Amino acid sequence: MDEDDFISKTRRKRQARELQDVGAGLVELSKEQLARIDMPEDLRDAVIECQRITKHEGRRRQMQWIGKIMRHLDVGPIAAQLTAMHAPTKRQTALFHLAEKWRDELIADPEAVKRLVLEFEEADPSSLRTLAEKARAEKDSGAPTPKQGRLLFHALNALIQEHGRRQ
Repeated sequence: MDEDDFISKTRRKRQARELQDVGAGLVELSKEQLARIDMPEDLRDAVIECQRITKHEGRRRQMQWIGKIMRHLDVGPIAAQLTAMHAPTKRQTALFHLAEKWRDELIADPEAVKRLVLEFEEADPSSLRTLAEKARAEKDSGAPTPKQGRLLFHALNALIQEHGRRQ
């Protein structure tokens, strides 16, 4: 065996674990999501079969079979498709950050509700004002878990996400 061909046991285990993770990710997909992944038919059939198996030992063996199939493939493109499917889009991330920004502004400044309503006409100013006041009081009291802040964020995030879908 040539030194260039040597792969340590640790590296082989890491590679096997990565294959198992990709296989498990494929098995967790819905039929519609699985149909969008470009992969060989034998791998697709093995994944679909694994989704049907409910017994623990049978499922474990099927996962091993999926791993064996994947050892002979370039799994990089499949893993990339799987990652892209689960990763939020840049737009979703931007909307999430916008909701965080508005939450912080509403907690810091009671007048921020007026600015929010100018930007998002569909916003309910009275409920947002109430949520902001509760979050502000909670922050001032130094509560260990900011429940009201989370509730305000969820309301803002829903508003902003819905507004983003309409545009």
